[in-house]
Amino acid sequence: MQFARINDVTIHYQIIGGPADKPVLVFANSLGTDFRIWRDVIVRLAGDLAIVLYDKRGHGLSDLGQMPYSIEDHATDLAGLLDFLSVKNAIVCGLSVGGLIAQSLYQRRPDLVRALILCDTAAKIGMADSWNARIAQVEAEGIESIVDSIMERWFTPAFRRPENIAYAGYCNMLIRQPVAGYVATCAALRDADLTEAAAKIAVPTICIVGDQDGSTPPELVLSTAKLIPNARYEVIKDAGHIPCVEQPEALTEVIRAFVEVVLRGEQA
Repeated sequence: MQFARINDVTIHYQIIGGPADKPVLVFANSLGTDFRIWRDVIVRLAGDLAIVLYDKRGHGLSDLGQMPYSIEDHATDLAGLLDFLSVKNAIVCGLSVGGLIAQSLYQRRPDLVRALILCDTAAKIGMADSWNARIAQVEAEGIESIVDSIMERWFTPAFRRPENIAYAGYCNMLIRQPVAGYVATCAALRDADLTEAAAKIAVPTICIVGDQDGSTPPELVLSTAKLIPNARYEVIKDAGHIPCVEQPEALTEVIRAFVEVVLRGEQA
């Protein structure tokens, strides 16, 4: 395990080496998860590109940090980690809140971002009332009280079969996140609106969504793609909010094809 002290927060990360002449691929994960959600994508990409994964503050093995949080705080953490690792011009792949972090990172530190892969995310996610209701429920009753409703958004019915052992594991992942970190990141999501910033994104971007995503539905992700100049848009079949878990092969193919487009564009 690898750790770095970034902005007075201990951040858990992993770096996997790759060819020096290709870009680094950075993964930022979703609310209520840690970077293990990317495993089945990483095993398919390892060796082709250098890879950085990390647990954002308040999640996984990273510190809670000082609260409240903002999306900008999360982006500043990622910027600090990439500076610590001497990574610039990375392709940043963010899922859900990770996608907002990726957008904010580009806004604040464009020197760190060569291209964006925005998975199951948007320029603005959800409304204040729904976030406030979730925060109140988790504070009063714990994360366990929302597991069923969250899993319906994260995964398709086919994945949520009782006999699917992996499904039970992802329920455990959600339940075992720190309540304080989860709630603080919910508030950061509630307060984030990068709609105006999306129109100013000037690097190659692809927006990807599972066709059965219950958190950021395809129409929401498409609306964000339309805000970003020349953004591509791709739908992953038979996937909910976390296609890197349900359909890692399909997602990896989309990521690999997009990286090739980015590289061809630079070589043209």
